[in-house]
Amino acid sequence: MIRLICADLDGTLIGSQGAVHPATWSAAARARDAGVRIAICSGRPAFGLARDYAQRIDGAGWHVFQNGASVLHLPTGGTHSAALPADTVTRLIRQARETGRVLELYTDCDFAVEVDSPETRAHAALLGVPFAQRSFDSLTAPVVRAQWLLTIGTDDDVLAEPHPDVEISPSTSPVMSETLFVSLMVPGVDKGTGVRAVTEAYGMAMGDVMFVGDGWNDAPAMRLVGHPVAMGNAEPEVCALARHIVGDVDAGGLAQAIELALTL
Repeated sequence: MIRLICADLDGTLIGSQGAVHPATWSAAARARDAGVRIAICSGRPAFGLARDYAQRIDGAGWHVFQNGASVLHLPTGGTHSAALPADTVTRLIRQARETGRVLELYTDCDFAVEVDSPETRAHAALLGVPFAQRSFDSLTAPVVRAQWLLTIGTDDDVLAEPHPDVEISPSTSPVMSETLFVSLMVPGVDKGTGVRAVTEAYGMAMGDVMFVGDGWNDAPAMRLVGHPVAMGNAEPEVCALARHIVGDVDAGGLAQAIELALTL
């Protein structure tokens, strides 16, 4: 029996036009009525649209944000966070300022970016928050995640660079198809650790968990759960990990996965 469904956001819940397929909400309601918990498991932070989606899909539950750096219980504010070391944050800030690359820094509930560009404005809109150009020094809470925004096709050099003391997790969004988002977090923290934390919080077994995803950053969680499911638009590496492949995100693939979970 599937007791927990974990779902990625971009390319899984959210389609290429930035909308959720209507069938997904009705399928999610049936799953909740059947006693199945649903957890958002996203690279996005726990504010703006991601929090709105988490609240709608299971407002009484646990959700994974920032690729596992933040695991939050919405009703109580309970959290599992892994802050980056201060010297690592300082080094990344220096690199960004010296190279002109776009860097974003995130706390659990806030973020800062020093570059005003079409990409950073588009990303703020994607997150569902007003764009604000801010100094990194304005952040007061611990930084749990850093993120490079790179243009696809120009990212090889950055990905090949040594990144000591951080875990690299690249991902994409169909809404910003020319941008590669490269999350930098505490080593060992990923969507897999986030899903494990949620599963343990609910007192469940990993074999009773379904994970539905489409991107590289979903792979750590898909390797752990009993029922890994790939979207029809998923990367080949993700499809290779899946026990089931459902339809494209714009064709209601997540709704299909939820209905599948109710039959297993």
